Amino acid sequence: MQKLSSWRPLVKAIVISGLISACAQQPNSHSYNAFLLNEKAYFDSAAVDVFAFSSKPGGLFFDSKTAGIEIVHHGERTATNGDVRLLHTPEQWDGMGQLVSREVNSQTNTITTQLAYPEHNFSYAVKATTQGDKVIISVHLDKPLPTNLVGQAGFNMEFVPAEYWDKAYLADGKPGQFPRSASTTNGMRMNDNGLTEPTPFATGKTLVLAPEDPTRRVTITETLGDGELMLFDGRTKAQNGWYVVRDLIPAGRTGKVVEWSLDISALPNWVRQPVVGYSQVGYHPKQPKQAIIELDSNDTPKQRIELLKINADGSHQTVHSAKPNLWGNYLRYQYATFDFSEITEPGLYQLRYGKQTTHTFPIDNSVLAKVWQPTLDFFFPVQMDHMLVREAYRVWHGRSHMDDALQAPANYEHFDLYAHGEALDTHFEPFEHIDGLNYGGWYDAGDYDIRTQSQYHTVQGLVHAVEEFGIERDNTTVDQAKKFTEINRPDGKQDILQQIEHGVLALIAQHRAIGHAIPGIVAGRLYQYPHLGDGSTKTDNMIYDASMDPHAAERAVGKMYQPSTVDPTSTEELMPENGTHSGRFDDRWAFTTNTSALNYGSAAALAAASRVLGPINQALAEESLMTAKKVWEYEKNRQPNTYRFGNTTGGKLEEEKLKAAVELLITTQDTRYTQAVNELLHQVEDNYHGDNVAMLILALPYMDEAYASKIRMLTEKYREQIVNIEQDNPYGVPITRGGWAGNGSVMGFGITNYWLNKAFPDIVEKELVYRSLNYIFGTHPDSNYSFASGIGAKSQTAAYGSNRADFSFIPGGVVPGVLVLPPDLPENKSNWPFFWGQNEYVIPMGSRYLFLTHAAQALLQK
Repeated sequence: MQKLSSWRPLVKAIVISGLISACAQQPNSHSYNAFLLNEKAYFDSAAVDVFAFSSKPGGLFFDSKTAGIEIVHHGERTATNGDVRLLHTPEQWDGMGQLVSREVNSQTNTITTQLAYPEHNFSYAVKATTQGDKVIISVHLDKPLPTNLVGQAGFNMEFVPAEYWDKAYLADGKPGQFPRSASTTNGMRMNDNGLTEPTPFATGKTLVLAPEDPTRRVTITETLGDGELMLFDGRTKAQNGWYVVRDLIPAGRTGKVVEWSLDISALPNWVRQPVVGYSQVGYHPKQPKQAIIELDSNDTPKQRIELLKINADGSHQTVHSAKPNLWGNYLRYQYATFDFSEITEPGLYQLRYGKQTTHTFPIDNSVLAKVWQPTLDFFFPVQMDHMLVREAYRVWHGRSHMDDALQAPANYEHFDLYAHGEALDTHFEPFEHIDGLNYGGWYDAGDYDIRTQSQYHTVQGLVHAVEEFGIERDNTTVDQAKKFTEINRPDGKQDILQQIEHGVLALIAQHRAIGHAIPGIVAGRLYQYPHLGDGSTKTDNMIYDASMDPHAAERAVGKMYQPSTVDPTSTEELMPENGTHSGRFDDRWAFTTNTSALNYGSAAALAAASRVLGPINQALAEESLMTAKKVWEYEKNRQPNTYRFGNTTGGKLEEEKLKAAVELLITTQDTRYTQAVNELLHQVEDNYHGDNVAMLILALPYMDEAYASKIRMLTEKYREQIVNIEQDNPYGVPITRGGWAGNGSVMGFGITNYWLNKAFPDIVEKELVYRSLNYIFGTHPDSNYSFASGIGAKSQTAAYGSNRADFSFIPGGVVPGVLVLPPDLPENKSNWPFFWGQNEYVIPMGSRYLFLTHAAQALLQK
C-alpha cells in the first residue's frame, strides 16, 4: 500500500512554531499558509499548492494544459502553463518550450527549469521560489531574446475560465468583470502573418483576480518595474482557450528579464471537504456495498458515518452506522471505508458523513436494468458518421463526410498521431480521391476521425455483448440506404445489430476500396481538426476534383498546415462546384499503410460480426467472414508489416493475431485456428490481462485439456497479482498514470474478471466485476459523480463530445475519468469539458460499458 508520510502536518507545525510566539494560541493565516518545498518537489501549503513543471510540457498532443507553473487553489487546479510562449493566447498545436532539465534545490527552496525553442535557437530558465506565503516566478536569459521573437516571446500563465466566471478583477485598481463570452477590449487584430490576434481586456503592473472571492483570489505583481501584465481571453481564438496573463520579454536584456510575485489567497485553517464515494445509480440487494471516503491529509476522520433510509413522506431513519475503517493514504489524500452490504431491503437511501448528506440512491433488483440504454439509444447513434441523425425536434448532425477521402502523402507526419512512411500501399496518388469510403463508421471521439483501431475494437465488443446477453432493444431507426438515423423511433430491427452493421460497413469499405485495413481517415488541414458542432459542415460534402481547383499544383504539406483554427480558404476565391464535385480542398485524408496488426484486428471484428449480422444483412455477414479468411491467408503468406506510429497502426502484432485466430475459430471451428491459438498462447501469456484474457477464455470450448490447464494456472497467477492493485489504492481497480485517464482500463478489468469468473468461479470472484462498475458510477477519487453522462443522480454533464462548446453532453457517453496529474493530483473537471484526457468520449468505451453493465446484471440474476 502506498503510504504518505506524516510530514505535512508535522513539518507545518514545526515551521509555525518557529514563526510565532510560544504563547500564541494558534498560528495566524500568514504563517499557517507559508509554502514548503515538499518531498514530491512542489510548493505546498495547507490551502494552496504550486507545481513547477511537475509535468513535462508538450507531448503526443502538444498542449494538454498540464505543465509549467500551476496552481491548485483550495483543492482545485485553477491555473496552468506558466511558461514562455510565443503567442498571446497559444492554441493546442502552437509551439511550446522543450524541457531541458529541472533542478529542485531544497536548501534554497527553489525549482529551476531549463527550456528551449531549438527551432528559434532560444533557451531560457524559469525559476520558482517562495517568500513566506508568496511564490516568486522569474524568467532568466543567458543571451538576449532573438530578434525575430521580440514582441512575440512572453511569460504566460493561464487561468481556467469556469473558475472565474461571474467574478471581478482589478488592474492597477481599475475594476472589471471577467467576461462570460469571449471578449477583447479593442476587438481582434490581424498580425503580419494574416492571422487574427486578440487584444488584452485589461493591463497593469498588478492584477488581482477575483478580489471578492478568497477561495480564488490571486494577486499578480510585476516586480521588475519595466514590464506590463496583460490579461487576454484565449476563447477569442479557440473555445477551449483560457484567460491568459502575459508579460512580454524585453529586447536586448539578459539575466532576470521577467519576475512576478504571486500572492494566492488562502482560507485560514482550510481543510478540503471530504468526498464520499458511492454508486450514483444505487445497488442491487445482493451486491457488495461500500462507500469510500476521501479526506484531506490534514483532516481528522469522523467517528461515524450513517446510512439513512428515506420514506415517502420525506422522513428518514438511520438503518446502519459505524466508525469508518481507516484504509491509509493514496496520492495526496487519506481514505476510509464504510461497508453496508448487510442492508438489502429495497428502498431509497442516503449516506451522511459529518455535515454532508449524499444524493439519494436506490437499493433494488432493477438498478442496472436500464443504465445501458442511453449508450445504445443516444451515444452510438450520435457518433454515426455519414448519417443524418435526428431525435424528435432536434437534428444532432447532418450527413457528414460524403466526400471521403483523399490519399494522404508519403513520408509525412500528420497531427493526431497519423503518419506515412515511404510506402502508401495503394495505387492512388497523393491527394487523389479514393472512392467507396463514404459510408459506415462512427466518429472516433470528440473529433470526427474514422480511426480503424477504434472501429474494430467497438465492433468486436458489441458482438460479444449481443452474443453473451442478447440485448434485443429496438428504439432507433437506422436506414443505410437513406443514410438516416432517428432516435426514439423503433424500426423492427435489433438496435445493437444495426450498430454492428454500421461499424462493419466502415471496415469492409477499406477492404473493398483499398484491399486491406488502413490506419484511418482524418481531417487534412489543421483548421478543420478542432471543428465543433454539426459534422456535416466540416467539409462541403462534395468530392475534391483537382481539375476544378486553380491551386491544385500548390497542394502539398507545408506552411498551409500551420497551427491555426482560422480557415485559410476564407481568403481564397470561391471554388467551382457542380453538385457532386468541387475544387475546394477540404476532404479528409486516408492514411493507408498496410500493417499486419490492423489487418488482424479488422479481420477479428469482421469474423465476429459475421456470426450475428445474418438477421439484418446476410450478404454483409457472408462478405465479412470471407474477407476475414482472406486476410488470414494473406498475412500467413507474407512477412509481417510492422510499421508503427502513435496509436493508429494497431496493437501488438501477436495480440491482434490472437483476436483474429479466436474469432475465426469460433466462427468456423476449423482446427487450423486451434493450432494458431495454441502457438499464440505462448506469445501472450506474459500479458494475461485485458483483451488477451477474453480471447483465451472464449477459445476454451474449442481447445484441449492441456490448454485448459494452462489457462487455469495463468488465472491463478493473475488473481494473486490483483492484491498489488488492492494495496495500491482503496478502490481496488487499476488506476492508470499518463495523459489519458483510465476508465477504459477500469472497465476492461471488470470485463476480464467477468470472463474469468465464468470460467473459473473458484478463482476469480464476482465482486471484482461490481467493483469496476461502482468506480464508473461514482466510487472513485476526486469526486463522486458518475462518469457515464446522464446516468445516475449526479453525472459528468460537461463532457468532451462534439457539443462540448455548449458545455453539454451526449447521453450514455462514458468519459475517461480521473487523470492523475504528476506528482499526486487526481483530477476530473466537471465544469470544463475541454480536457480530452479526462472528458473525451471514445467509442470503444461505449461498447465496454454496454458489456460491463450487462455482465454485472447477469451475475446478480444468477
